[in-house]
Amino acid sequence: MLYAGRKWWKRAFFAYWLRHILPPEWLIKRSFSKTMGYSLNLADPQTFNEKIQWLKLYYHDPAYIKMVDKAEAKEYISSKIGTGHVIPTLKIYESVDEIDLKEPPDKFVLKCTHDSGSIVICKDKSHFDLEEVRKNFRVNLQGNYYYDDFEWPYKAVKPRVIAEPYLVDESHAGLKDYKVFCFGGEPKIIKVDFNQFASHQTNVYDTKWNFLEMEIVYPYDKENVIEKPASLEEMLEYARKLSAGMPFVRTDFYCVNGKIYVGEITFYPTGGCGKITPVEWDYRLGSWIRLPEKRIG
Repeated sequence: MLYAGRKWWKRAFFAYWLRHILPPEWLIKRSFSKTMGYSLNLADPQTFNEKIQWLKLYYHDPAYIKMVDKAEAKEYISSKIGTGHVIPTLKIYESVDEIDLKEPPDKFVLKCTHDSGSIVICKDKSHFDLEEVRKNFRVNLQGNYYYDDFEWPYKAVKPRVIAEPYLVDESHAGLKDYKVFCFGGEPKIIKVDFNQFASHQTNVYDTKWNFLEMEIVYPYDKENVIEKPASLEEMLEYARKLSAGMPFVRTDFYCVNGKIYVGEITFYPTGGCGKITPVEWDYRLGSWIRLPEKRIG
């Protein structure tokens, strides 16, 4: 039985009630210590994850709301680096019942505009289970990162489903996701995820493409040599433009046949609870975030 001794809906209601009644600081501190293994110091944060929590709670720039919306962010991206680096939008669905197979091409991607990870890849419409996809998106559209991890910009984002073209890189097996960590508008490290649907691994590089022996949530594989992208300098310049004036932001890029596309913009990787090892790197990345003197919101 799910949730032995108590019906699942009672447990869900209790969790919902707690997040609406108890102070966010208390709940974040409780969750942080359980996940990270050390107490969260909001008065004098030092590590990367501590400072991400501080930014979640005390730095609420209204511009962030559009930037975390996968549909609305395209306008911001276009204004900074041009429309040619925006993944085209095929269709935006206000509800799952609007999703059909008439309009998209044979290969396409569906994902929610208000979260990260709820993605469906269609490589052949003749083998696409539309009803199952609708069922899953009905659940995804009910989620909200504000009530999950207090990532405040998501509270105001309207949940929708967006359809985009299916893109592949030179491997013809998908896309490498280049996640550029920017501190005060300056790129410092690039995280590359691979084997995401098998044994998820992550390699991290500096801006000169030197391998860094560090783990961000997932283990690295030093033997898996990821070639330096030919357009790395261009990518880093775009990251600077997209992150200018922000204490921290992660800008994600894809390279497709030599062309750079922006995947998404993220302010709170893993909700600020992504373990970084060795721990010295958690402190080093933290030292690169200069927290604003003034709180917003």
